Amino acid sequence: MTNELYTPRKHQAEIEGSLARFSVLVCHRRFGKTVLSVNRLIKAARSTKRSDWRGAYIAPLYRQAKTVVWDELKRYCGQGSDECTVKFNETELRADFENGARIRLFGANNPDSLRGMYLDGVVFDEVAQMPHRVWTEVIRPALSDRNGWAMFIGTPRGKNALYEIWEKAKADPDWFTALYRASETGIIHPDELAASGREMSPEEYEQEFECSFTAAIRGAYFGQLLADADRDGRVTTIRHDPTMPVHTAWDLGMSDSTSIWFAQAKPGGTYAIIDYYEASGEGLDHYARVLDQKGYKYGTHIAPHDIRVRELGTGKSRLEVARSLGIRFDIAPNIPIQDGINAVRTILSQCWFDQKRCAPGIEALRHYRRSFNDRTANFSTRPIHDWTSHAADGFRYFAVGFRQPDTGRRPSKTSNDYNPFGRKHGRP
Repeated sequence: MTNELYTPRKHQAEIEGSLARFSVLVCHRRFGKTVLSVNRLIKAARSTKRSDWRGAYIAPLYRQAKTVVWDELKRYCGQGSDECTVKFNETELRADFENGARIRLFGANNPDSLRGMYLDGVVFDEVAQMPHRVWTEVIRPALSDRNGWAMFIGTPRGKNALYEIWEKAKADPDWFTALYRASETGIIHPDELAASGREMSPEEYEQEFECSFTAAIRGAYFGQLLADADRDGRVTTIRHDPTMPVHTAWDLGMSDSTSIWFAQAKPGGTYAIIDYYEASGEGLDHYARVLDQKGYKYGTHIAPHDIRVRELGTGKSRLEVARSLGIRFDIAPNIPIQDGINAVRTILSQCWFDQKRCAPGIEALRHYRRSFNDRTANFSTRPIHDWTSHAADGFRYFAVGFRQPDTGRRPSKTSNDYNPFGRKHGRP
């Protein structure tokens, strides 16, 4: 079924003729990927023979879905025309079609709101700004019994969920992948690209218009320090030392994610970050079981200061609940967030990370960044609160809250000569 309101461009038409059940599109800014994907959902909803067909459009944040996609969905459904039979629910951001099909908009910042549903088709927009587990843990199972399809669209922002899905998809013949650079599509006039190149940093231009996964992340707090760790071989395979205690640092979410870093303090002032865990919508009893299952010999557990707050439902603080589960927390000092970020910067050069077990946490640290204030044309003094925040906050509590057992000192800048593998330099 055609949509008279939508005429695909050359590259959009090429894509529509090549899409598979699972497709990944890496496209430059102003390519038209949102229009393309909205119309794919509309076409599927109108042509389905299922009276209970369900489609979803998932943006990083719910407000982004409302701001960027909702008006486009209504427009291409024909809102306001005499022929339009689609009903729009403004409260739920939902389009109900005459044949019983539905399309609804969601935000990936609340993964639990997506659980328990079934889906026939789903679009992930700006995948680089989402946690990868939204796909693997929540949406992929929702497609299984319906043989549903998924389409991932976005512009790179470093090596994150979009990069991971892109790399896996390229190696899978059942997936469709396509990458469109502004220098190749001709959609944006060369003069405009040249002007953008003069006004943007080279890294920004390469990322936004040439779809580079390796360009620097704008406003990242720890990006260069983690690049240094990669270069120095400090993101590698770390062997857990069973003779030494494992310390944990937590960011405790209420309705969203909780993150836990697992670290061993080594002689010479270095730290082996051996593990990372994150989950959403679970109680403290779940995390107590995780600690037991890991089988480590534990030392200090560090929690944020708000763990003392009593919950209305139980009248108990999470500190008290944790004690009843056998977890005795030390409380990180309540200092300004910028001071905590500076503390992380100070100790990152002393840290070695297990590249596999800590992968989600490392990527979050790599992409943790300041927001850009369009009004003042400057970076904000505050970080963006998104999928990176929980891992970054947990590591910040480690940086400000951990005291070395032998000295009582918190982490501080020291020599980086010590290698936690037992050698002075190099990998094991």
